[in-house]
Amino acid sequence: MAAMRTVLLGMMVSLSLAGPVAAADVTEPAPIEAGGWKYQLTLYGWATSLTGDIGVRDLPVVHADVSFADILRHLHGAFMGSIYGTNGEWMFLGDLIWAKTAFEASGPIVGTVNLVQTQAIASGIIGYALPVNIPNLDLSATAGIRYNYLKADLDIAPADFPGISREGKRDWVDPTVGLFAHYDFNDRWFANGLADIGGFGAGSKISAQAFAAVGYNWNEKISTALGYRVLYTDYDKDNFLYKTTEYGPYLSLGIHF
Repeated sequence: MAAMRTVLLGMMVSLSLAGPVAAADVTEPAPIEAGGWKYQLTLYGWATSLTGDIGVRDLPVVHADVSFADILRHLHGAFMGSIYGTNGEWMFLGDLIWAKTAFEASGPIVGTVNLVQTQAIASGIIGYALPVNIPNLDLSATAGIRYNYLKADLDIAPADFPGISREGKRDWVDPTVGLFAHYDFNDRWFANGLADIGGFGAGSKISAQAFAAVGYNWNEKISTALGYRVLYTDYDKDNFLYKTTEYGPYLSLGIHF
């Protein structure tokens, strides 16, 4: 049982690498006049911790409380990046998170247990500028989707019995609606904020997130930002429960063109 709980913990850890922001659902755009399009490519890292409940098939529901250090220790590869575009009136954002983790546990009953897990989250939103009368503030209403994909390969090698191998996949799509805000303190310093809610039973029961960051434009081509993000997901279908809150600081590098 201890080994199986370790495997479940491994599944929780790899799941917490993404989430629906979605990773970076926020970038660092510079304000422009409506008409011409401007774009930004962003690479980022989200130092995610996770708390919540996870249940798989007939196994007991396990409460997870996983730190970023635990996640990092089992990480075998990851990519987080986004593309943003705006013409001052319309905006779009595409985001991709990919992560691979591997875990090993052993016990007197189950023997050796190996779990290799791959997860991807792809999200896309479009937004339209709302009329606000606050200088240097851009506010957009957004709508979009988040696609979640999870694959796990499990190998169990009991000491005195034939080995068992299992492969499982799970994916779902969450529609989302929300708000995106960008504020310029001056020509160098800026702030971003994003809040959305989604799922509505189409995928998750509810999926919600909030994000805020402060950034700096080093020049017309390069910017960086530091912020904090919280993501809540409540998915419960076909004997699979994933009811978690992911949270942690966020650091990004933006390339403008």
